[in-house]
Amino acid sequence: MKWALIGASTIAAQHMIGAFRAQDGGEVVRVVSGSADRAAAYAGEHGIPGSGSDLAEALADPEVDAVYISSTNEKHHAQALAAIGAGKHVLCEKPLAMSVGDAVEMVRAAEDAGLVFATNHHLRCSGSHRAVRTLIEDGRIGRVLSARIHHAVHLPANLQGWRINAAEAGGGVIPDITVHDADVARFLLGEDPETVAAQMGASGMGQGVEDSAMSVWTMPSGAMVMAHESFTHPFAGSGLEVHGTEGSVFARGVMTQRPVGEIELVTKAGREPVPFPDHGLYGQGVRQFVDAVAGKGTPAATGWDGVKSLAVALAVRDSARTGARVTVDYGGAA
Repeated sequence: MKWALIGASTIAAQHMIGAFRAQDGGEVVRVVSGSADRAAAYAGEHGIPGSGSDLAEALADPEVDAVYISSTNEKHHAQALAAIGAGKHVLCEKPLAMSVGDAVEMVRAAEDAGLVFATNHHLRCSGSHRAVRTLIEDGRIGRVLSARIHHAVHLPANLQGWRINAAEAGGGVIPDITVHDADVARFLLGEDPETVAAQMGASGMGQGVEDSAMSVWTMPSGAMVMAHESFTHPFAGSGLEVHGTEGSVFARGVMTQRPVGEIELVTKAGREPVPFPDHGLYGQGVRQFVDAVAGKGTPAATGWDGVKSLAVALAVRDSARTGARVTVDYGGAA
């Protein structure tokens, strides 16, 4: 599969280019940026033959099979629709768009065109999260009562920029991290949050956007989920817990881009460490995307998964702004 990068991003440089090239026949043939100079420099640094600032030119290239969109959030909708219109498969960073309606339009356009559209929710590709889901599915903790996701980190200086200063570009910890936690809850528990109650705050790291949020979500089963996201906690660590009638799972250090951390299952029989595979998260996601294009299975996170994680995140922000519990509006998502 030959890829065009839409966005000369850090995540593409650190994780995705290698994941694309690790697949049989995988190549990155173009990069598009808002600045032609930046695109050329990025292409030179990463050995990409084509570069420029003209999206239409890149999409007209018959060599390009698929695009990876990692531009700032407000650009995803138009760029994805352009790629779909050009007949390209799409792997898009989260959040998919600035509104649920725009995200739904993107996913439906791909379906109508017979193209694969996926969301780059990397955490559900990790061996640790898949091991936790297996424990739940196998009934090792009984009926799930609650879950806790703590994803409070310190945003590195090289990733701050628009994420902490540009609301118009989709900045803020809620679109950046709460979407991940929403997808994790959905992936692990197999159900969609119904309502959320939330608070958010800004410590002064940036301007005009929230940098911390806490929320509680109600699930159709009656389980409750508590989520905490932040850009400003250098020593908090991260992880998740799932508690049931017959046991609890504690997964520490697993809310990360690397295959690290530890899992412990606690039941009346005692404490049991749980092993998990340490494959690369992004490589797994790309493999499943390539297989889906070949008609073998579905992406790790579909476009509809991206719509739903966005819907939860926007409900969290609405609740925090209004001080009221908010019902999640999934926009008719499948």
